Amino acid sequence: MLIVPGQPGKDLCDQGLGMTRRAILRVGGSSLLGLPLGSLLRLQAASAAAPPAAAPELGGIKGRPGWGKAKSIIMVYLQGGPSHLDLWDPKENVPDNVRSAFKPIQTKLPGVQFTEILPKLAQVIDKTTLIRSMSYTPNGLFNHTAAIYQMMTGYTTDKVSPSGQLEPPTPKDFPNFGSNIVRLKPSTEPMLPFVMLPRPLQESNVVGKGGTAGFLGKAFDPYTLYPDGDDMDMAKMEKIKIDDLRLRPEVFAGRLERRARLREAINAGMPALDKATEEYNLDEYYRKALDLVVSGRAREAFNLSSEAAALRDAYGRNTFGQSCLLARRLVEAGTKVVEVVWPKVANSDNHSWDHHSGLTERMKDRSGPMLDNGLSTLLTDLDERGMLADTLVVAVGEFGRSPQKGISTSGNGNSADGRDHWPYCYTAVVAGAGIKRGHVHGRSDKTGSAPAEDPVHPGELLATIYHAFGIDPTTLVYNHLNQPRELVKAEAVSRLFA
Repeated sequence: MLIVPGQPGKDLCDQGLGMTRRAILRVGGSSLLGLPLGSLLRLQAASAAAPPAAAPELGGIKGRPGWGKAKSIIMVYLQGGPSHLDLWDPKENVPDNVRSAFKPIQTKLPGVQFTEILPKLAQVIDKTTLIRSMSYTPNGLFNHTAAIYQMMTGYTTDKVSPSGQLEPPTPKDFPNFGSNIVRLKPSTEPMLPFVMLPRPLQESNVVGKGGTAGFLGKAFDPYTLYPDGDDMDMAKMEKIKIDDLRLRPEVFAGRLERRARLREAINAGMPALDKATEEYNLDEYYRKALDLVVSGRAREAFNLSSEAAALRDAYGRNTFGQSCLLARRLVEAGTKVVEVVWPKVANSDNHSWDHHSGLTERMKDRSGPMLDNGLSTLLTDLDERGMLADTLVVAVGEFGRSPQKGISTSGNGNSADGRDHWPYCYTAVVAGAGIKRGHVHGRSDKTGSAPAEDPVHPGELLATIYHAFGIDPTTLVYNHLNQPRELVKAEAVSRLFA
């Protein structure tokens, strides 16, 4: 006999309604919560239920430096391709059409120079490893979408249009590295495991390529936080809406908890149904949904107004700066993967990094200060809180910019004050989770055209990220055709770790 606890209708807004058969049948559904948690909840349930991916023998990998040091990662993704020559790898004694318009300045690291538009980063770069030898040879044209896809998944695609752009995201895509991480290292916290903000990866009308779980299924897609407003709205982060994580006015915690008890009673009275659905782990699914919503942990993490005004100012009162601050808050609350995407579509003007023209003004007055304030404060804030010990920070774009100004390398037009796409040599910044502090890995040649030593492929950078989480980069996952595929076909760069 099934017994429903409590008095019918006791905690309903209209107590005369009582408990209906329809209400009972809805118990356990997401509609009960009054919020479309969809991908997040399926992710947590699937993480517990999914069979482990096959992996080769680890051998001595576990004994290598950095193995398993990271509990979380903040990927600061500089989509658009920032110029390494005008930021953190300036060159002297080079022709005028190669030399940066910005003056070089000394950093905390002896003999290492940045340009004058990164004065704050220059003073905290001793907390990081600077990789000055990121490099890959593109297959065909090397426009943003193809390069973004490679950087985020570790794979290239054979479906590239004449313009170099890819097809829109499909369920057949390789997964974003964050999706792989939260699947193989599922979160134990009642918190959003994977968050992407404040805008999607994008080139022209191709939106989100490389930013989904692809063939892993939507259960492992990131929770996307894209506030209202276009890319020119610097106050977007003040418009954060978290309706997915907020109870409707007519659904409060007591009512929700009562329904949880109701569901337990139904389960107890229906052992046959329990047995039939055992493999789906519905009890765990519901418990985690309830924990997330009732605890308010995620909602509080999004509350930027609780931070001191001085710290918010230090990060920068703009979309990028406040996104970096929110990334720290999310990780602090238990999120495993946060991807902060540069808040301007890849191929565009103003504060985009795609400087085919107007580079000097745009970098000095717009993109440069935003990056300098946001990234330097993020590194300092994490370090002062002791979070750099197990939080990996990676700042990188899909490529750099051409050493020579005004030339075309990708079919785009470039002014005398512009640089085209350049995947052959660029810079990344990595920090935390056992990464060496105050270290420079690799070196570019005299014009920043190619690595002079220790090149690092984007796939190797991804392999290093997996390694930091204690995941063998050659772990096998199975695609939509049930074919085995490695997470990435590369080895971790263990020399980046102390």
